Amino acid sequence: MISATELRKGVVIELNDKLYQVVDYQHVKMKRTALAKVKLRDIIGGHTIEQSFQSNDKFVRARLDYRPVQFLYSDGDLYYFMDQESFEQIPLNSDVLGDSINYLKEGITLEMGSYKDKLIGIELPITVELEVTKTDPGFKGDTATGGTKPATLETGFNIQVPLFIGEGEIIKVDTRTGTYLERVNS
Repeated sequence: MISATELRKGVVIELNDKLYQVVDYQHVKMKRTALAKVKLRDIIGGHTIEQSFQSNDKFVRARLDYRPVQFLYSDGDLYYFMDQESFEQIPLNSDVLGDSINYLKEGITLEMGSYKDKLIGIELPITVELEVTKTDPGFKGDTATGGTKPATLETGFNIQVPLFIGEGEIIKVDTRTGTYLERVNS
């Protein structure tokens, strides 16, 4: 058990029979009591909620097990991963993966999480390198600060990139926000 005063960013708790990860934590002192204002992300559903707890509220701290896996391929709504230790192939449905499918490139190594032997999803690296497959051409004089244009990446994901990025270039994308970070020199 963990009390509301022990909650910190990244901690996973059980609340109303769901798993939530603490995204933001704020301790607020009132006249007679202290409150913990917490922003929680539903690990399976992906949505966030904000809630306040009394300092003496108790929660079950969830212990997630992570194991390294490699993304192999997708077939319709199923995405296949290979356990790096047992070499077992593990299929996951696109509903479980959510927006993570936008960053899955064949061969990428990541972490697969499970709770009580039930697979709950994957944990992506903070950044991934993806190839731009479709975008409007850049023109002479386009600068890094001159604006953005839409681009389609090799996974089918669409993002905004600077005007100087062209087709075939490799870019680094932040998986937390889905934004362009930088061009990768090849």
